Parts: sequence; structure tokens; C-alpha cells
Amino acid sequence: MSHVAHELTEEFPEKKEEIQKLNQSNAHFAKLTDEYHTVNREIHRIETNIEPADEGYEKQLRRQRLALKDEINLMLNQADA
Repeated sequence: MSHVAHELTEEFPEKKEEIQKLNQSNAHFAKLTDEYHTVNREIHRIETNIEPADEGYEKQLRRQRLALKDEINLMLNQADA
């Protein structure tokens, strides 16, 4: 299990500028990235035993993070088009 935080700029290094632009210009995108960061930080705290949680809850958070990442990626790809 990885204890590395999955920051969006690390997940999409080639799209740092697009992430910044969309965060400023698109309220829905900004909400998604805020939610992603909240979930991601909670997962990281669980992984590092700062805030232990049961495995089922951690899996639920991971699925939520993946769904958010997929939607963010879709919006980034649409912005490129």
C-alpha cells in the first residue's frame, strides 16, 4: 500500500496550467478538485495511521477518489478540445 499523497498535479503533471485555469473559471471544476483534495487527504491520513479507519470505509473513499479523478480528467480533456 502506497503512502504517497495522490495530488492532482502529480496525477496530471502535464495539465498543471489547465487545472489552475479551470479552478479559477469553472465553479463545478473547482468544487470537484476541492472534494478530491478532501477525500485524498483523508485517505492519506488513514494510510499513515493518523486517523485509522476500517478497510471498508477506506475502499469507499478510494472509489470516490477514483470517480472524482475520472470526472476531473474528462473535464480537462474537454477543455483541451
